[in-house]
Amino acid sequence: MRSLSEIDTTSKRASRAAGYSWGISEEVGKNIKILEMFGLPGIKNLNNFFNNKKIKKFENLNFISKDNKKASSEFCPIVLGTNFIDQIKSLEKFNEIKFEKIAYPLLFLPFVSRASEIIGKRIFLKFDNKEFLLNFNLNIYSNFLQNEIVESANTILIKFLENSDSFSEKEWENLYKLSEETFVEESESLKQVGAGAGLTDND
Repeated sequence: MRSLSEIDTTSKRASRAAGYSWGISEEVGKNIKILEMFGLPGIKNLNNFFNNKKIKKFENLNFISKDNKKASSEFCPIVLGTNFIDQIKSLEKFNEIKFEKIAYPLLFLPFVSRASEIIGKRIFLKFDNKEFLLNFNLNIYSNFLQNEIVESANTILIKFLENSDSFSEKEWENLYKLSEETFVEESESLKQVGAGAGLTDND
């Protein structure tokens, strides 16, 4: 089994050979490592993307808006993802962002996962019938379990989720009340120990 370090380094070098700058290539290396770490087919999709990139032109989307429609060909997931992270502070003001036609959307996914960590919010992403919940770049919850290549997504929806507790205030109060049973009242002996060296100080 290949190590995550090998996956990162080889993906970075292959991206540079495919024509991307070293800076963007480093981002790709990190992203493929994330996909493979979370059990998603990063290497497989990146390989296929680079093979298709030799014969097919993908569109670059530099400025991202609330609703993004392709002009001619599908959006390049790497350029789109790089700009998504760069613009995330302004993009989070939108409740939702929509894209039309992204090539190899799984390669776009880790950019969004990392953006979740940057803004400190969970992000929900859906393309076609595949759903992903991105949790601060710590894990990815998804209904996509196949180890397959996804060459294109017709419609992509991104939602920024406000942080909230998964429990009610009453449930929290009940649990906190139970936790109070572990609290220990401070006795005189504990106070003396906490006050310093006291009578046992030989200095």
